[in-house]
Amino acid sequence: MELQEKTDVPVFARVDKDVFLRDIYPKRRPAVLRGACLGPCLDKWTTQYLREKGGDLEVKVHVSTVPTMDFLHKNFVYKTLPFSEFVKRASEKRHSDFFLCEDESYYLRSLGEDVRKEPADIKKQFPVLAEDFKIPEFFDQSQFFSSVFRISSRGLQLWTHYDVMDNLLAQVTGTKRVVLYSPQEALYLYMSGDKSEVLDIDSPDLQKFPEFVKAKRHECVLQPGDLLFIPALWFHNTLALEFGVGVNVFWRHLQADSYDKRDPYGNKDPVAATRALQALERALHTLDTLPPEYRDFYGRRMVQRVQKRTYTTSNEPKDGEECEVTNPG
Repeated sequence: MELQEKTDVPVFARVDKDVFLRDIYPKRRPAVLRGACLGPCLDKWTTQYLREKGGDLEVKVHVSTVPTMDFLHKNFVYKTLPFSEFVKRASEKRHSDFFLCEDESYYLRSLGEDVRKEPADIKKQFPVLAEDFKIPEFFDQSQFFSSVFRISSRGLQLWTHYDVMDNLLAQVTGTKRVVLYSPQEALYLYMSGDKSEVLDIDSPDLQKFPEFVKAKRHECVLQPGDLLFIPALWFHNTLALEFGVGVNVFWRHLQADSYDKRDPYGNKDPVAATRALQALERALHTLDTLPPEYRDFYGRRMVQRVQKRTYTTSNEPKDGEECEVTNPG
């Protein structure tokens, strides 16, 4: 029996920019775009080809003894490998050479040249491979933020989190399950920063996370050549069903000055949201000076004010309902 209400992410075939902007983007809901033109990478990016073209370029990767990686508790280590050796190991079921154990899992999330200042860009970090990949032209180039090269071992599962920018996840090789939750489900996801504390979304600890069952689950399986549109603030959890290679393309859909300029990963909350959260912390510290029954009473009044000022009238947009956003074109 399913723990959560589940719905399939809709699939759209042969989507061009006009269809995306008219029929998909305004709804602010995930969508699988099938049959988009991603370039020759779909045929070329075999493990042998990747190893040849990537060569001895050193990459920093996540390595874990278990396939479910947990960023909150850091159940992985960072290791550096030549790209060719990394691809070899990540595509193997068991390893003759390893860091932790012979069935360890690997994950690459490409980084900018200066990881503290520069966003990832596949054209800069992997220029030869980038020639094979065509970035979908569904947004204005002035809004481009980053293109993140990702490679995962079979079975690798990443923690549930949200991003503050819209993005397209291009699945180039392998298959991947993606589970998503609407931003309106945040109260059921036990958030710590931008990540959910519920690591096992398929068999959650309901004594520890009883409200999690209330979160409505959106799910899809990406095939090679698929694009998944993930609107900003939608939570997502990925599971590599096979060794897989993909590229995430992020773009700014708010005004440029809405974002933290010191954020090379694109996952810091917008400046106004950060200020509001900081103000909330100050307000809560002020309430700490009152006796418990007063903290309870005025805390409930604060919740009421937040609900009245910020909550939408429904849990999520209904089919056909549009939300106001900046046009990405």
